[in-house]
Amino acid sequence: MVGAWIVGPRLGKFNKDGSANPIPGHSIPMAVIGTFILAFGWFGFNAGSTLAGTDLRIGIVAVNTMLASATGAIAATLWMWLVRTKKPDPSMMCNGMLAGLVAITAPCAFVNSISACLIGLIAGVLVVESVYFVEGKLKIDDPVGAISVHGVNGAFGCIALGLFADGSYGDGWNGVSGTVKGLFYGDASQLLAQCIGITSNLIYVGTISFIVFKLIEIFFGHRPQPQAEIDGLDVPEMGVPGYCGVKLDKYSETPFSK
Repeated sequence: MVGAWIVGPRLGKFNKDGSANPIPGHSIPMAVIGTFILAFGWFGFNAGSTLAGTDLRIGIVAVNTMLASATGAIAATLWMWLVRTKKPDPSMMCNGMLAGLVAITAPCAFVNSISACLIGLIAGVLVVESVYFVEGKLKIDDPVGAISVHGVNGAFGCIALGLFADGSYGDGWNGVSGTVKGLFYGDASQLLAQCIGITSNLIYVGTISFIVFKLIEIFFGHRPQPQAEIDGLDVPEMGVPGYCGVKLDKYSETPFSK
């Protein structure tokens, strides 16, 4: 979020009155394929992060991961279809699936299957509303909805652990005796711990990101030359056109300027 704010919106994204213009991706099928590659990799990410399968919790982690991703995609699709645009939006389907995956990552080993579905459903709605809020109210250009998918739903996933952890797992984790229980199962302290962690992350990472991005802006610059931004960075950055019809000698040696 800090990076998108400092770098600024793409050329032509916002009008003078603050309204936003859609800048669609060039290939929805490629975005869908990429989403499923991510979803497949998430089983290695969540289930693999257990580092061992000896206590068999790895199976619950994998199932919860699948359920949250599926319900996240369904919720985002229905919310766009019934509430926002009256059409099922494939790009938001993808973001809904990823939102469900992000939201279940923190609590995947500590919640039951019903809670995993509920977490995915909430994440699917949350990502849609967050995308509209970030663009419409904050006026931040987030081309792929990363703030909403990873930031908002990452925070929600941490909170979800503090709410839905059912006490069936986690005895001895982090040196704490007793299983992990959330607010809905009688323990408010875990929710408090999750909120402290989220707040600490926002303060520390936000501050450090601001400093780093500002230093890059001062010494190197973030933005390419306007013409390179409009035509794409494949030729000026890589020297090879991603699509036919682009001349290789169209740009100077470097497309970036301070």
